[in-house]
Amino acid sequence: MATATVVLSFRPDAFRCAGLAGELADEWVELVEASRVGEGAGRVYITAMRAFLNYVDAEVADAESASLSRREPDLHRAVTEWMRILPSQHAAGSRAPGWYAGRIRALVARRVQHPSRPVAGHLHGWVEGAVGVRRGGSTELDEFSRADKKKLIRVAEAARLAAKARVRHGRQLAAAGMDPAVGGWLVLENLLWAMARDMGGATEVLARLPQPSSSLPRSLHDLAPEGLGWQSTVQLVRFLVAQLFLTSMDLHAYRILLMAATGRAPEEVTALTEDDIEFGVGGVTIDFNKRRAHARMRQAFTSDVSSAGLLHPSGARLDAAEIIRELLELSRPLAALVGISPVPLFLRASLVGSSLQVAALSRTRGQNFTDWLRNNELTVDGVADIRRLRKSVKVEKTIAFGGRISDVADDHSEATFSGHYAHGTTLRVIAGNVITTAQQRWLDQALAGPTVLDEQASESLADPQAATALGLSAAEVEALRTGQLDMGVTDCTDPFASPFGRPGQLCPVAPLRCLECSNAFILPSNLPQLLLFADHLEQLALRLEPRHFHALWGQSRANLAEVLQSRTDVEIARARAQIAEERIVVHLPLSSRVEFDA
Repeated sequence: MATATVVLSFRPDAFRCAGLAGELADEWVELVEASRVGEGAGRVYITAMRAFLNYVDAEVADAESASLSRREPDLHRAVTEWMRILPSQHAAGSRAPGWYAGRIRALVARRVQHPSRPVAGHLHGWVEGAVGVRRGGSTELDEFSRADKKKLIRVAEAARLAAKARVRHGRQLAAAGMDPAVGGWLVLENLLWAMARDMGGATEVLARLPQPSSSLPRSLHDLAPEGLGWQSTVQLVRFLVAQLFLTSMDLHAYRILLMAATGRAPEEVTALTEDDIEFGVGGVTIDFNKRRAHARMRQAFTSDVSSAGLLHPSGARLDAAEIIRELLELSRPLAALVGISPVPLFLRASLVGSSLQVAALSRTRGQNFTDWLRNNELTVDGVADIRRLRKSVKVEKTIAFGGRISDVADDHSEATFSGHYAHGTTLRVIAGNVITTAQQRWLDQALAGPTVLDEQASESLADPQAATALGLSAAEVEALRTGQLDMGVTDCTDPFASPFGRPGQLCPVAPLRCLECSNAFILPSNLPQLLLFADHLEQLALRLEPRHFHALWGQSRANLAEVLQSRTDVEIARARAQIAEERIVVHLPLSSRVEFDA
């Protein structure tokens, strides 16, 4: 049985410079035959050749004589001038100019390396130098939101079930039919029988149906949507094709579900054939081919048997094995009809003109992902691009693995992950939340200062309601009033529950960090010590580098400044007099004197 092939064509005689076109075409054919490029890259080569040859036809004198082996006309000047104006023919930042220039240089370079194909002029030096056209860039796609992804999967699952039921029913009808030449050409079952058994069945059915379509029997007209009848027999035959085989719209739904189930890129999923699949007892093993990376990867997926058989499952079952079994079941008869082996998973049938066409899922006008969304009345935020679904899966995987890039980038390089996936909105938000949470934690700790009480508040501590509002017990109020909890610079409600030490340990940083502690209470009696501590901080600020001082003492200084601003000038003057009369000194640990006095 034949293997499915893609036909790429290029006609050198379509250009005035047919000789030059033939030379480039020879190199392109050999490159493609060597299997060094895929279908997509092969088409890019064709587009690049056409762009360059059209320029030669329009701008080069005596284009009919143009050849890589001749010095005149000068193709070195032509190719460099073409590349110079190439970026102006595309959108700013487009990658196309770099791609096209690189493809033309690759073809010329192949010819330079061939011993019997001379290349004249300065093209040898041009091949060895830089292309001269920037690679350009692209705006990276963002992932689908979780809400949009859920909508896509839900609608795709409903479409999948509808497609499976439709095709199975259509094939049952075909199995019940007979040769229309015997049973009649106006019987639905017979028409399906003919189309299911012969590649030319659609053409023959179309030729046998009566014209105009109004002559069709009511039984066939009733098959039209809403029973409105068929405007043409072509519409009827197109409908019959969809009763037997999957269409592009059906394959979009299966692609969404298989991408969500496997987490793979759209081109990896749609390129699968039966040879890439190995079913097991607990699931399926798939060999994915990433052409751009020239890599193959085997990955196993287990089946979710826990939800199988439920009448009302909580959501769509993204079982890769089940989805693939259905695709093979529905695609196998179509592959057999045209002799394709191994059977591709994503194979569609459509009526083109009067004949049946079988092809893989591809970009076709009116049959794209955006058309599938429109047909299903779905809207998504941002660009309607199926590749965004792959990014959604990568984001979820990143979250599941806790951001470990080595685990997330298991099917590509870490550089690829950083360049194509790490920019996503979800990951940025999560990273921002982590940073914000950490910053808020430190900010809360920094701003968690002491409780400041003035004279009136200190006198009201005897009131049980006031003590309760401050979170103090009667014993703690009494200890504060009698000075039992005086730590030097401030008082403390519980020196053995310090946020700077272990539970049960006497605070290891008192009184140096009391002004940053939520356990601290500042009473009017602490004012002399606070003033002396402020003086020491001012001296310390003169001795230490500003950045070092701010890191160590900036928050204490700021909190202390707020406390002192809340005191009146009379209170501060009275405290200064008390310091002088009683010769009060600041109560600091001996270890801190080294830093203060050094």
